[in-house]
Amino acid sequence: MTDDINRCRFIDVRQASALYRLLGDETRLRLLRVLSAGRLNVTELTGVLGLAQSGVSRHLGLLKDAGLVIEERDGGFSYYKLSQAVAGDGEGPLAAMLRAQFDASSDEPSVRADQARLQEVLRLRKENFDAHAGPDTRDRRQLVPGRSWAAWSRALGFLLSPLKVADLGCGEGYLTIETARWASRVIAVDRSEVVLKRARGLARRRRVSNIIWKQGELEKLPIADASVDVALLSQALHHSRDPVRAVAEASRVTRPGGRVLVLDLREHQEEWVRGKLGDRRLGISDEELRTMLTRAGLADVKVGVGARKAGDPFTVLIATGHKSP
Repeated sequence: MTDDINRCRFIDVRQASALYRLLGDETRLRLLRVLSAGRLNVTELTGVLGLAQSGVSRHLGLLKDAGLVIEERDGGFSYYKLSQAVAGDGEGPLAAMLRAQFDASSDEPSVRADQARLQEVLRLRKENFDAHAGPDTRDRRQLVPGRSWAAWSRALGFLLSPLKVADLGCGEGYLTIETARWASRVIAVDRSEVVLKRARGLARRRRVSNIIWKQGELEKLPIADASVDVALLSQALHHSRDPVRAVAEASRVTRPGGRVLVLDLREHQEEWVRGKLGDRRLGISDEELRTMLTRAGLADVKVGVGARKAGDPFTVLIATGHKSP
């Protein structure tokens, strides 16, 4: 009897030791923290954590073998979620320990960064598959393919007359290429030649040819005066060395009767974006953005909320003004 008791004690200690070693890895704790928000697939987890898919899959496999994560198949995808042993409503000591750890680290910059990326992943999922309740759907939720905001924006583009557009601070060109679907010509400007090279490659793969790529600064655009119908600054001002000058330059290159359109973050307190994303400013206030456009000589200036979600620290502002004839 004594031998049996000692053997059971040894097994218990060995299992506990293996579990604590498993949870001693920061990446696996990040995975569990993110999955506490709901089930996600490997591609979504890769986007949130910024890790290679092979690494995410390996860590998921270890967590699954330990009984901490459950895999579910749905619509050709594998989704992962927390097991009852560690889920938020779990009553066991492990669930309580993880809840305490997650609560204690909630204000850490890396955690806030993961949460912000998670919100973006969930936003993209909702835009591409809108959820509708109905009496004949599984657990009253039905994923309806095709309910995409990207598709709506492209459809609205067909209603516009061909315009010449400047995409200022174009980055890797995703919005540039969407704009090129309805614009007669797009002039895309970015300060980084490396980024522009990737953007050109993307345009070639998408077979888009009505884009002129230029390297230059927002504060000194390589574009002639009054040469475009629309000057677009999307998520560019909070990276600018001088946002006021950047808006003035956007106004300069816009023809009389044309418009300057700005999408940017409302002021926030997420300091981690400076180191992680290279942001120079923590967003812009509504009134400051309005003042920038007005001082740039634009009329009929409007500033409003473009996107906002409960729990997300970032709100997108949309501002526009037209160049007086």
